[in-house]
Amino acid sequence: MHHPSRNASRLLTDSVSLYPERTAIVFGDDLITYGALDAAANRVANLLVSRGIRPGDKVALSCPNLPHFSSVYFGILKAGAAVVPLNVLLKAREVAYHLDDSDAKAYFAFEGTAELPIGRTAWEGFQATENCTEFFLIEGVGVPWAGDGTPQSYAAAVAGQPVTFRTVERDEDDTAVVLYTSGTTGHPKGAELRHRNVYDNARAGTDLFASDPKHSDTYLCVLPLFHAFGQTVIQNGAFTFGGTIVMQPRFEARSALRLMLTHDVTFFAGVPTMYWALLAALDETVDVAALAANLRVAVAGGSALPAEIHRQFEDRFGVTILEGYGLSETSPVASFSRFGQAPRVGSIGVPIPGVEMKLIRDDWSEVTGGPDEIGEIAIKGHNVMKGYYKRPEATAEAIREDWFRSGDLARKDGDGFYYIVDRSKDMIIRGGFNVYPREIEEVLMEHPAVSLVAVIGVPHDSHGEEIKAVVVKKAGNATTEAELAAWAKERLAAYKYPRVVEFVDALPMTSTGKILKRDLA
Repeated sequence: MHHPSRNASRLLTDSVSLYPERTAIVFGDDLITYGALDAAANRVANLLVSRGIRPGDKVALSCPNLPHFSSVYFGILKAGAAVVPLNVLLKAREVAYHLDDSDAKAYFAFEGTAELPIGRTAWEGFQATENCTEFFLIEGVGVPWAGDGTPQSYAAAVAGQPVTFRTVERDEDDTAVVLYTSGTTGHPKGAELRHRNVYDNARAGTDLFASDPKHSDTYLCVLPLFHAFGQTVIQNGAFTFGGTIVMQPRFEARSALRLMLTHDVTFFAGVPTMYWALLAALDETVDVAALAANLRVAVAGGSALPAEIHRQFEDRFGVTILEGYGLSETSPVASFSRFGQAPRVGSIGVPIPGVEMKLIRDDWSEVTGGPDEIGEIAIKGHNVMKGYYKRPEATAEAIREDWFRSGDLARKDGDGFYYIVDRSKDMIIRGGFNVYPREIEEVLMEHPAVSLVAVIGVPHDSHGEEIKAVVVKKAGNATTEAELAAWAKERLAAYKYPRVVEFVDALPMTSTGKILKRDLA
Protein backbone atom coordinates (compact mmCIF):
# COMPACT_ATOMS: atom_id res chain seq x y z
CA MET A 1 0.00 0.00 0.00
CA HIS A 2 1.40 3.39 -0.99
CA HIS A 3 1.38 6.14 1.61
CA PRO A 4 1.40 9.85 0.78
CA SER A 5 4.63 11.82 0.65
CA ARG A 6 5.34 13.51 3.95
CA ASN A 7 9.01 14.42 4.08
CA ALA A 8 9.75 15.37 7.69
CA SER A 9 11.55 18.50 6.44
CA ARG A 10 8.04 20.00 6.31
CA LEU A 11 8.45 20.65 10.03
CA LEU A 12 10.73 23.49 8.95
CA THR A 13 9.43 24.46 5.53
CA ASP A 14 5.80 24.89 6.59
CA SER A 15 6.91 27.52 9.10
CA VAL A 16 9.26 29.11 6.55
CA SER A 17 6.31 29.72 4.23
CA LEU A 18 4.38 31.45 7.03
CA TYR A 19 7.11 33.31 8.95
CA PRO A 20 10.18 33.77 6.72
CA GLU A 21 11.40 36.83 8.68
CA ARG A 22 10.78 35.40 12.14
CA THR A 23 13.92 34.48 14.13
CA ALA A 24 14.44 30.72 14.09
CA ILE A 25 17.77 30.49 15.94
CA VAL A 26 19.67 32.74 18.33
CA PHE A 27 23.34 31.85 18.72
CA GLY A 28 25.49 34.35 20.54
CA ASP A 29 24.95 37.64 18.72
CA ASP A 30 23.63 35.94 15.57
CA LEU A 31 19.92 36.00 14.77
CA ILE A 32 19.02 33.55 12.00
CA THR A 33 15.62 33.91 10.36
CA TYR A 34 13.50 31.04 9.11
CA GLY A 35 14.21 32.17 5.56
CA ALA A 36 17.98 32.17 6.10
CA LEU A 37 17.90 28.77 7.80
CA ASP A 38 15.90 27.32 4.93
CA ALA A 39 18.35 28.74 2.39
CA ALA A 40 21.26 27.16 4.28
CA ALA A 41 19.46 23.80 4.34
CA ASN A 42 18.80 24.08 0.60
CA ARG A 43 22.51 24.60 -0.05
CA VAL A 44 23.23 21.39 1.86
CA ALA A 45 20.59 19.49 -0.11
CA ASN A 46 22.02 20.74 -3.42
CA LEU A 47 25.52 19.80 -2.31
CA LEU A 48 24.48 16.26 -1.43
CA VAL A 49 22.66 15.70 -4.70
CA SER A 50 25.67 17.06 -6.62
CA ARG A 51 27.86 14.48 -4.86
CA GLY A 52 25.63 11.57 -5.82
CA ILE A 53 23.60 11.14 -2.67
CA ARG A 54 20.37 9.36 -3.58
CA PRO A 55 17.00 9.09 -1.78
CA GLY A 56 17.33 6.60 1.05
CA ASP A 57 21.10 7.02 1.46
CA LYS A 58 22.39 7.63 4.97
CA VAL A 59 24.31 10.80 5.88
CA ALA A 60 26.03 11.14 9.26
CA LEU A 61 26.33 14.32 11.33
CA SER A 62 28.61 15.11 14.30
CA CYS A 63 27.83 18.56 15.63
CA PRO A 64 27.09 20.16 19.00
CA ASN A 65 24.26 22.66 19.52
CA LEU A 66 25.12 25.05 16.70
CA PRO A 67 22.98 26.45 13.86
CA HIS A 68 24.93 24.16 11.51
CA PHE A 69 23.26 21.15 13.12
CA SER A 70 19.79 22.31 12.03
CA SER A 71 20.78 23.43 8.52
CA VAL A 72 22.59 20.17 7.79
CA TYR A 73 19.87 18.03 9.43
CA PHE A 74 17.10 19.53 7.33
CA GLY A 75 19.28 19.67 4.22
CA ILE A 76 19.80 15.92 4.47
CA LEU A 77 16.05 15.36 4.82
CA LYS A 78 15.27 17.69 1.89
CA ALA A 79 17.63 15.64 -0.31
CA GLY A 80 15.61 12.52 0.54
CA ALA A 81 18.44 10.98 2.56
CA ALA A 82 18.29 9.81 6.19
CA VAL A 83 20.11 11.63 9.00
CA VAL A 84 22.45 9.66 11.27
CA PRO A 85 23.24 12.01 14.21
CA LEU A 86 26.31 10.91 16.16
CA ASN A 87 27.34 11.68 19.73
CA VAL A 88 30.13 14.27 19.60
CA LEU A 89 32.08 12.39 22.29
CA LEU A 90 32.64 9.28 20.17
CA LYS A 91 36.23 8.22 19.58
CA ALA A 92 37.60 7.45 16.10
CA ARG A 93 37.07 3.70 16.36
CA GLU A 94 33.46 4.28 17.49
CA VAL A 95 32.87 6.76 14.66
CA ALA A 96 34.08 4.18 12.15
CA TYR A 97 31.72 1.59 13.63
CA HIS A 98 28.70 3.90 13.31
CA LEU A 99 29.58 4.93 9.75
CA ASP A 100 30.01 1.31 8.68
CA ASP A 101 26.99 0.01 10.55
CA SER A 102 24.67 2.71 9.16
CA ASP A 103 26.09 2.44 5.61
CA ALA A 104 26.61 6.21 5.64
CA LYS A 105 27.64 7.61 2.26
CA ALA A 106 28.55 11.11 3.48
CA TYR A 107 29.56 12.69 6.78
CA PHE A 108 29.43 16.25 8.15
CA ALA A 109 31.48 17.00 11.27
CA PHE A 110 32.10 20.17 13.25
CA GLU A 111 35.78 20.92 13.88
CA GLY A 112 35.40 21.29 17.62
CA THR A 113 37.98 22.70 20.00
CA ALA A 114 41.44 21.84 21.27
CA GLU A 115 39.77 20.20 24.30
CA LEU A 116 37.24 18.31 22.17
CA PRO A 117 38.61 17.85 18.63
CA ILE A 118 35.39 16.49 17.12
CA GLY A 119 36.53 17.06 13.55
CA ARG A 120 39.89 15.35 13.88
CA THR A 121 38.31 12.33 15.54
CA ALA A 122 35.57 12.24 12.90
CA TRP A 123 38.15 12.46 10.09
CA GLU A 124 40.15 9.57 11.55
CA GLY A 125 36.99 7.47 11.83
CA PHE A 126 35.97 8.39 8.29
CA GLN A 127 39.36 7.38 6.89
CA ALA A 128 38.99 3.95 8.53
CA THR A 129 35.84 3.22 6.50
CA GLU A 130 35.44 2.16 2.88
CA ASN A 131 31.89 3.02 1.83
CA CYS A 132 31.56 6.53 3.27
CA THR A 133 33.01 8.61 0.45
CA GLU A 134 32.25 12.26 1.29
CA PHE A 135 33.52 14.15 4.35
CA PHE A 136 32.75 17.82 5.05
CA LEU A 137 34.54 19.65 7.86
CA ILE A 138 32.45 22.41 9.45
CA GLU A 139 35.18 24.82 10.50
CA GLY A 140 35.20 26.53 13.86
CA VAL A 141 36.23 30.12 14.41
CA GLY A 142 39.99 30.49 14.67
CA VAL A 143 40.67 26.79 15.27
CA PRO A 144 43.55 25.63 13.04
CA TRP A 145 43.18 22.15 11.54
CA ALA A 146 45.45 19.75 13.39
CA GLY A 147 44.59 16.48 11.72
CA ASP A 148 46.33 14.53 8.98
CA GLY A 149 45.41 15.28 5.38
CA THR A 150 43.06 17.99 4.20
CA PRO A 151 39.32 17.32 4.47
CA GLN A 152 36.81 19.23 2.36
CA SER A 153 35.70 22.55 3.79
CA TYR A 154 31.96 22.65 4.43
CA ALA A 155 31.85 26.42 3.95
CA ALA A 156 33.61 26.21 0.58
CA ALA A 157 31.52 23.25 -0.56
CA VAL A 158 28.15 24.93 0.09
CA ALA A 159 29.21 28.44 -0.96
CA GLY A 160 28.48 27.94 -4.64
CA GLN A 161 25.27 25.93 -4.16
CA PRO A 162 21.83 27.41 -5.00
CA VAL A 163 19.67 28.66 -2.13
CA THR A 164 16.55 27.04 -3.58
CA PHE A 165 15.81 23.32 -3.75
CA ARG A 166 12.78 21.22 -4.57
CA THR A 167 12.39 18.80 -1.69
CA VAL A 168 12.60 15.15 -2.68
CA GLU A 169 9.32 13.37 -2.07
CA ARG A 170 9.49 10.51 0.39
CA ASP A 171 6.94 7.94 1.45
CA GLU A 172 5.89 8.53 5.06
CA ASP A 173 7.17 5.04 5.92
CA ASP A 174 10.63 5.68 4.49
CA THR A 175 13.48 6.15 6.98
CA ALA A 176 14.15 9.77 8.00
CA VAL A 177 16.53 9.41 10.95
CA VAL A 178 18.66 6.60 12.37
CA LEU A 179 19.25 7.12 16.09
CA TYR A 180 21.84 4.92 17.74
CA THR A 181 20.97 3.53 21.13
CA SER A 182 23.45 3.87 23.97
CA GLY A 183 24.71 0.33 23.60
CA THR A 184 24.88 -0.58 27.28
CA THR A 185 24.63 -4.20 26.16
CA GLY A 186 26.63 -5.14 23.09
CA HIS A 187 27.18 -2.82 20.14
CA PRO A 188 24.95 0.24 19.66
CA LYS A 189 21.97 -0.41 17.39
CA GLY A 190 20.43 2.05 14.94
CA ALA A 191 16.73 2.73 15.53
CA GLU A 192 15.14 3.58 12.18
CA LEU A 193 12.56 6.35 12.52
CA ARG A 194 10.15 6.86 9.63
CA HIS A 195 9.25 10.31 8.30
CA ARG A 196 5.84 9.97 9.94
CA ASN A 197 7.42 8.99 13.26
CA VAL A 198 9.48 12.19 13.29
CA TYR A 199 6.68 14.39 11.97
CA ASP A 200 3.90 13.16 14.26
CA ASN A 201 6.06 13.20 17.39
CA ALA A 202 6.99 16.85 16.85
CA ARG A 203 3.38 17.80 16.09
CA ALA A 204 2.29 16.27 19.41
CA GLY A 205 3.28 19.57 21.08
CA THR A 206 -0.18 20.92 20.23
CA ASP A 207 -1.69 18.58 22.81
CA LEU A 208 1.25 18.24 25.18
CA PHE A 209 2.28 21.88 25.69
CA ALA A 210 -0.55 23.90 24.10
CA SER A 211 2.04 25.02 21.51
CA ASP A 212 0.64 27.58 19.07
CA PRO A 213 2.43 29.36 16.18
CA LYS A 214 0.40 32.53 16.84
CA HIS A 215 1.95 32.77 20.33
CA SER A 216 5.26 31.09 19.65
CA ASP A 217 7.65 30.06 22.40
CA THR A 218 11.32 30.84 22.90
CA TYR A 219 13.13 27.58 23.64
CA LEU A 220 16.45 27.27 25.46
CA CYS A 221 18.37 24.47 23.76
CA VAL A 222 20.68 22.85 26.31
CA LEU A 223 19.87 19.23 25.50
CA PRO A 224 22.24 17.87 22.84
CA LEU A 225 20.59 17.92 19.45
CA PHE A 226 22.18 14.62 18.44
CA HIS A 227 19.99 12.99 21.09
CA ALA A 228 16.31 12.17 20.53
CA PHE A 229 14.96 14.36 23.36
CA GLY A 230 16.58 17.62 22.25
CA GLN A 231 16.13 16.85 18.57
CA THR A 232 12.38 16.29 18.81
CA VAL A 233 11.10 18.38 21.71
CA ILE A 234 13.38 21.39 21.17
CA GLN A 235 14.56 21.56 17.54
CA ASN A 236 11.67 19.92 15.71
CA GLY A 237 9.09 21.15 18.22
CA ALA A 238 10.24 24.75 17.95
CA PHE A 239 10.33 24.78 14.15
CA THR A 240 6.94 23.08 13.93
CA PHE A 241 5.29 25.91 15.84
CA GLY A 242 7.32 28.83 14.53
CA GLY A 243 9.32 29.19 17.72
CA THR A 244 12.77 30.59 18.39
CA ILE A 245 15.64 28.41 19.63
CA VAL A 246 18.34 29.94 21.84
CA MET A 247 21.29 27.55 21.47
CA GLN A 248 23.79 26.75 24.20
CA PRO A 249 26.54 24.46 22.79
CA ARG A 250 27.12 22.79 26.13
CA PHE A 251 25.02 23.05 29.26
CA GLU A 252 26.40 25.20 32.04
CA ALA A 253 23.89 26.25 34.67
CA ARG A 254 24.83 29.88 35.32
CA SER A 255 25.20 30.61 31.62
CA ALA A 256 21.83 28.94 30.99
CA LEU A 257 20.17 31.18 33.57
CA ARG A 258 21.68 34.26 31.91
CA LEU A 259 20.40 33.17 28.50
CA MET A 260 16.94 32.56 29.96
CA LEU A 261 16.86 36.11 31.30
CA THR A 262 18.41 37.80 28.25
CA HIS A 263 16.08 36.17 25.75
CA ASP A 264 12.86 35.86 27.80
CA VAL A 265 12.86 32.08 27.48
CA THR A 266 9.40 30.53 27.81
CA PHE A 267 10.18 26.86 27.22
CA PHE A 268 12.88 24.85 28.98
CA ALA A 269 13.55 21.13 28.65
CA GLY A 270 16.23 19.20 30.47
CA VAL A 271 17.18 15.99 32.21
CA PRO A 272 16.92 15.86 36.03
CA THR A 273 20.60 16.65 36.62
CA MET A 274 20.14 19.92 34.68
CA TYR A 275 17.30 20.99 36.95
CA TRP A 276 19.44 20.09 39.94
CA ALA A 277 22.26 22.26 38.56
CA LEU A 278 19.93 25.22 37.80
CA LEU A 279 18.60 25.20 41.35
CA ALA A 280 22.13 25.01 42.76
CA ALA A 281 23.19 28.01 40.63
CA LEU A 282 20.48 30.33 41.93
CA ASP A 283 21.80 33.08 44.17
CA GLU A 284 21.11 36.74 44.93
CA THR A 285 22.51 37.81 41.53
CA VAL A 286 19.80 35.92 39.61
CA ASP A 287 16.46 37.63 39.03
CA VAL A 288 14.32 34.59 39.75
CA ALA A 289 11.10 36.63 39.56
CA ALA A 290 11.88 37.64 35.97
CA LEU A 291 12.75 34.06 35.03
CA ALA A 292 9.52 32.78 36.54
CA ALA A 293 7.43 35.49 34.86
CA ASN A 294 8.59 34.35 31.41
CA LEU A 295 8.76 30.59 31.84
CA ARG A 296 5.62 28.88 30.51
CA VAL A 297 6.71 25.26 30.12
CA ALA A 298 9.33 23.17 31.90
CA VAL A 299 9.83 19.64 30.62
CA ALA A 300 11.85 16.79 32.11
CA GLY A 301 12.76 13.43 30.66
CA GLY A 302 15.66 11.09 30.09
CA SER A 303 15.52 9.63 33.58
CA ALA A 304 13.37 9.81 36.69
CA LEU A 305 12.97 13.26 38.26
CA PRO A 306 13.32 13.17 42.07
CA ALA A 307 10.27 14.49 43.92
CA GLU A 308 12.47 16.89 45.90
CA ILE A 309 13.66 18.63 42.71
CA HIS A 310 10.04 18.82 41.54
CA ARG A 311 9.10 20.59 44.75
CA GLN A 312 12.07 22.96 44.83
CA PHE A 313 11.61 24.05 41.21
CA GLU A 314 7.95 24.82 41.67
CA ASP A 315 8.74 26.76 44.85
CA ARG A 316 11.35 28.91 43.09
CA PHE A 317 9.92 29.26 39.58
CA GLY A 318 6.20 28.81 40.09
CA VAL A 319 6.12 26.29 37.24
CA THR A 320 5.25 22.62 37.48
CA ILE A 321 7.79 20.45 35.67
CA LEU A 322 6.02 18.24 33.17
CA GLU A 323 7.64 14.84 33.29
CA GLY A 324 7.55 12.74 30.14
CA TYR A 325 8.87 9.43 28.97
CA GLY A 326 10.19 7.88 25.81
CA LEU A 327 13.10 6.20 24.08
CA SER A 328 15.03 6.60 20.84
CA GLU A 329 12.92 3.74 19.53
CA THR A 330 9.72 5.74 20.17
CA SER A 331 10.80 8.95 18.40
CA PRO A 332 11.11 9.54 21.47
CA VAL A 333 7.96 10.80 23.26
CA ALA A 334 5.52 8.11 24.43
CA SER A 335 3.82 9.62 27.50
CA PHE A 336 3.58 12.96 29.27
CA SER A 337 2.08 14.65 32.27
CA ARG A 338 -1.00 16.67 31.39
CA PHE A 339 -0.35 20.35 30.78
CA GLY A 340 -2.38 22.63 33.02
CA GLN A 341 -3.28 19.91 35.51
CA ALA A 342 -1.99 19.42 39.04
CA PRO A 343 1.13 17.26 38.93
CA ARG A 344 1.32 13.70 40.09
CA VAL A 345 4.89 13.83 41.30
CA GLY A 346 6.87 10.86 40.15
CA SER A 347 4.50 10.05 37.30
CA ILE A 348 5.52 10.04 33.64
CA GLY A 349 1.91 10.83 32.80
CA VAL A 350 -0.35 9.11 30.31
CA PRO A 351 0.21 8.01 26.71
CA ILE A 352 0.27 10.88 24.22
CA PRO A 353 -2.56 11.05 21.64
CA GLY A 354 -2.29 8.23 19.13
CA VAL A 355 -0.17 6.07 21.43
CA GLU A 356 -1.09 3.14 23.67
CA MET A 357 0.86 1.73 26.61
CA LYS A 358 0.49 -1.36 28.75
CA LEU A 359 2.50 -3.38 31.27
CA ILE A 360 3.75 -6.82 30.30
CA ARG A 361 5.60 -9.78 31.77
CA ASP A 362 8.70 -11.42 30.32
CA ASP A 363 6.53 -13.64 28.09
CA TRP A 364 4.66 -10.58 26.67
CA SER A 365 1.47 -11.43 28.59
CA GLU A 366 -0.26 -8.34 29.96
CA VAL A 367 -0.11 -7.48 33.65
CA THR A 368 -3.74 -7.32 34.76
CA GLY A 369 -3.40 -7.14 38.53
CA GLY A 370 -3.98 -4.22 40.87
CA PRO A 371 -2.76 -0.62 40.46
CA ASP A 372 0.57 -1.31 42.15
CA GLU A 373 1.57 -4.40 40.21
CA ILE A 374 4.85 -3.91 38.35
CA GLY A 375 5.47 -4.79 34.72
CA GLU A 376 7.57 -3.79 31.74
CA ILE A 377 6.24 -0.91 29.66
CA ALA A 378 5.15 -1.81 26.12
CA ILE A 379 4.26 0.89 23.59
CA LYS A 380 2.19 0.93 20.41
CA GLY A 381 1.41 3.83 18.09
CA HIS A 382 2.59 6.31 15.48
CA ASN A 383 5.85 6.86 17.39
CA VAL A 384 7.23 3.30 17.30
CA MET A 385 10.29 2.86 15.07
CA LYS A 386 10.42 0.81 11.90
CA GLY A 387 13.03 -1.42 13.55
CA TYR A 388 16.74 -1.74 14.25
CA TYR A 389 18.72 -1.14 11.06
CA LYS A 390 19.96 -4.43 9.56
CA ARG A 391 19.03 -6.33 12.74
CA PRO A 392 15.85 -8.35 12.06
CA GLU A 393 16.43 -10.62 15.05
CA ALA A 394 16.82 -7.73 17.48
CA THR A 395 13.76 -6.07 15.94
CA ALA A 396 11.73 -9.26 16.40
CA GLU A 397 12.78 -9.44 20.05
CA ALA A 398 11.76 -5.82 20.66
CA ILE A 399 8.57 -5.54 18.56
CA ARG A 400 5.68 -7.99 18.49
CA GLU A 401 2.35 -7.26 16.81
CA ASP A 402 3.33 -3.56 16.64
CA TRP A 403 4.06 -3.42 20.40
CA PHE A 404 7.55 -2.30 21.42
CA ARG A 405 8.92 -3.53 24.75
CA SER A 406 10.92 -0.82 26.50
CA GLY A 407 12.98 -2.55 29.17
CA ASP A 408 11.57 -0.11 31.75
CA LEU A 409 9.65 -1.33 34.77
CA ALA A 410 6.61 0.65 35.91
CA ARG A 411 3.28 0.56 37.71
CA LYS A 412 0.00 2.20 36.71
CA ASP A 413 -2.48 3.85 39.03
CA GLY A 414 -6.26 3.61 38.84
CA ASP A 415 -6.47 6.69 36.60
CA GLY A 416 -4.06 5.34 34.01
CA PHE A 417 -0.99 7.37 35.05
CA TYR A 418 2.30 5.50 34.81
CA TYR A 419 5.15 5.56 37.34
CA ILE A 420 8.62 4.33 36.39
CA VAL A 421 10.01 1.97 38.97
CA ASP A 422 13.36 1.41 37.28
CA ARG A 423 15.19 0.11 34.27
CA SER A 424 14.85 -3.66 34.30
CA LYS A 425 18.64 -3.93 34.03
CA ASP A 426 19.13 -1.57 37.02
CA MET A 427 16.98 -3.66 39.36
CA ILE A 428 18.96 -5.09 42.28
CA ILE A 429 18.23 -8.58 43.59
CA ARG A 430 19.35 -8.76 47.23
CA GLY A 431 18.82 -12.03 49.03
CA GLY A 432 16.04 -12.98 46.63
CA PHE A 433 14.19 -9.66 47.02
CA ASN A 434 13.74 -7.23 44.12
CA VAL A 435 15.04 -3.78 45.04
CA TYR A 436 14.37 -0.75 42.82
CA PRO A 437 17.12 1.90 43.08
CA ARG A 438 14.74 4.74 42.21
CA GLU A 439 12.74 4.20 45.42
CA ILE A 440 15.87 4.35 47.58
CA GLU A 441 17.19 7.42 45.73
CA GLU A 442 13.91 9.26 46.37
CA VAL A 443 14.21 8.60 50.12
CA LEU A 444 17.88 9.60 50.30
CA MET A 445 17.18 12.87 48.43
CA GLU A 446 15.04 13.91 51.42
CA HIS A 447 18.10 13.98 53.71
CA PRO A 448 19.53 17.50 54.13
CA ALA A 449 23.06 16.27 53.39
CA VAL A 450 22.24 14.77 49.99
CA SER A 451 22.63 16.89 46.89
CA LEU A 452 22.60 14.04 44.33
CA VAL A 453 22.63 10.27 44.65
CA ALA A 454 22.86 7.10 42.58
CA VAL A 455 22.01 3.69 44.04
CA ILE A 456 23.59 0.57 42.54
CA GLY A 457 24.03 -3.10 43.29
CA VAL A 458 27.50 -4.44 44.09
CA PRO A 459 28.49 -8.13 44.31
CA HIS A 460 28.05 -9.84 47.69
CA ASP A 461 29.03 -13.38 48.66
CA SER A 462 25.87 -14.37 50.53
CA HIS A 463 23.18 -11.93 49.32
CA GLY A 464 24.14 -12.00 45.63
CA GLU A 465 24.05 -8.21 45.54
CA GLU A 466 24.41 -5.54 48.20
CA ILE A 467 22.95 -2.05 47.96
CA LYS A 468 25.34 0.87 47.66
CA ALA A 469 24.53 4.59 47.61
CA VAL A 470 27.01 6.90 45.90
CA VAL A 471 26.31 10.42 47.17
CA VAL A 472 27.31 13.96 46.25
CA LYS A 473 27.04 15.77 49.58
CA LYS A 474 25.94 19.37 50.03
CA ALA A 475 28.83 21.69 50.78
CA GLY A 476 29.46 22.29 54.46
CA ASN A 477 27.32 19.41 55.73
CA ALA A 478 29.01 17.33 58.41
CA THR A 479 26.95 14.14 58.06
CA THR A 480 29.10 11.01 57.85
CA GLU A 481 28.60 8.04 55.59
CA ALA A 482 27.69 5.85 58.57
CA GLU A 483 25.15 8.39 59.81
CA LEU A 484 23.44 8.54 56.43
CA ALA A 485 23.26 4.73 56.27
CA ALA A 486 21.73 4.67 59.75
CA TRP A 487 19.20 7.34 58.77
CA ALA A 488 18.18 5.29 55.72
CA LYS A 489 17.87 2.14 57.83
CA GLU A 490 15.14 3.82 59.89
CA ARG A 491 13.09 4.60 56.78
CA LEU A 492 13.53 1.58 54.52
CA ALA A 493 12.84 -2.12 54.85
CA ALA A 494 15.77 -4.22 56.04
CA TYR A 495 16.43 -5.61 52.56
CA LYS A 496 16.31 -2.15 50.95
CA TYR A 497 18.50 0.26 52.86
CA PRO A 498 22.07 0.82 51.60
CA ARG A 499 24.64 -0.93 53.78
CA VAL A 500 27.35 0.88 51.81
CA VAL A 501 27.42 4.67 51.47
CA GLU A 502 30.20 6.46 49.62
CA PHE A 503 30.62 10.24 49.36
CA VAL A 504 32.05 11.54 46.06
CA ASP A 505 32.69 14.97 44.58
CA ALA A 506 30.75 14.26 41.37
CA LEU A 507 28.86 11.49 39.59
CA PRO A 508 29.90 10.34 36.11
CA MET A 509 27.40 11.44 33.48
CA THR A 510 26.73 10.88 29.81
CA SER A 511 26.81 13.76 27.34
CA THR A 512 23.04 13.95 27.75
CA GLY A 513 23.23 14.40 31.52
CA LYS A 514 22.23 10.89 32.57
CA ILE A 515 24.11 9.36 35.50
CA LEU A 516 26.39 6.55 34.31
CA LYS A 517 25.65 3.91 36.92
CA ARG A 518 27.75 1.29 35.16
CA ASP A 519 30.84 3.41 35.88
CA LEU A 520 30.11 3.39 39.62
CA ALA A 521 30.19 -0.35 40.21
